[in-house]
Amino acid sequence: KGAVRMEKIRFGIIGLGNQGSTYALQIFEKGEIENGTLSAMCDINPAKIEYVKGKTQNKEAKYFTDYKEMLDSGVCDAVLIETPHYLHPEMAKECFARNIHVLCEKPAGVYAKQVREMNEAAERSRAKFSVMFNQRTNCVYRKMREIVHSGGIGELQRVTWIITDWYRPRFYYQTGGWRATWSGEGGGVLINQCPHQLDLVSWVVGEQPAFVRGFCGYGKWHDIEVEDEVTAYFRYKNGATGVFITTTGETPGTNRFEISGTKGKLLCEGDTLKWYKNAEDSAEFSVKTKEMFSRPRCTCETVTTDGKNSQHVGIINNFADALLGKEALFVDGREGIFGVELMNAIELSGWLNGEEVALPADEELYLSELNKRRAVSRKKSVSENYVADTSGTYGSGKK
Repeated sequence: KGAVRMEKIRFGIIGLGNQGSTYALQIFEKGEIENGTLSAMCDINPAKIEYVKGKTQNKEAKYFTDYKEMLDSGVCDAVLIETPHYLHPEMAKECFARNIHVLCEKPAGVYAKQVREMNEAAERSRAKFSVMFNQRTNCVYRKMREIVHSGGIGELQRVTWIITDWYRPRFYYQTGGWRATWSGEGGGVLINQCPHQLDLVSWVVGEQPAFVRGFCGYGKWHDIEVEDEVTAYFRYKNGATGVFITTTGETPGTNRFEISGTKGKLLCEGDTLKWYKNAEDSAEFSVKTKEMFSRPRCTCETVTTDGKNSQHVGIINNFADALLGKEALFVDGREGIFGVELMNAIELSGWLNGEEVALPADEELYLSELNKRRAVSRKKSVSENYVADTSGTYGSGKK
């Protein structure tokens, strides 16, 4: 797929809600995208367009209420898709059909079938494709991946992520009619708060679980129909196991990511990464020791990273630079399907009362079960004009 040869990439934004308006009014407005400029914005709600117009100094950008008109206008080379989750694949496919480059907000979609079709459309297009997995830029997660992939913890034994610092009050769920509904959002904490963690848990470890069991609480802590508490059990192909725990109903919460192997373990909590190193591989030590209660000598070090954590700005800058042929694309958009597959498997198991589900889950069965819930999904009557200032809220437990 050829690089675009031009001075700066002209970006369009589809969707001017919390996230889209933040990109427009914080990142682009402050000139943080070196090789990109914001040339077009679109939202079906004129009030959100007026909100952005009233705050931006950008007088050159064009505004649209129909995203296809924006795509056909010729004013943008690449698009940021910042709409409710169900619309991501549909809009991306329209971009790909026009060879317009796509940087899609997480998650890539609601169900794997639509994401797979989006990936297939990307393959047919000359356009480049990325997903906003900004947490991959975090130095601690990049370092964890590097250590695991270099064999630093030996054979995988256990993966544990407790990510419960997503507390949300009732008002949060009242700020969008689509939010926390099966018909509008397609899920709860898994699809809204946890796409980054569902991506990272496989990106860092280097593989998806082979099987999962999901135990979900639907509207346990809020008056919503979707899951707001989840405990999932993972089983990997080598027999390693894992637990993933999340909720929006608990505070103060925890963000603790631990990966254990025969040569030691990695523990990430907050911005600190600790590496526990066994002097000998525990499996090998077990076979040769003649002492009943002995164990390999272990040392612990706080890992030094490069300290870089460029987040959304880093992803957009990389995307623009990749389009200009200046550097490699950091996030391949086709990888967005992995987190969706994991979320679908957990959700499906939850619907099946914790039955074990193999990955990838049966796409047709998942969609059938989802559609049953969409058909009876509650309609919320709320103002769609509310736009939150999300600046300073990124990172663990915020968005």
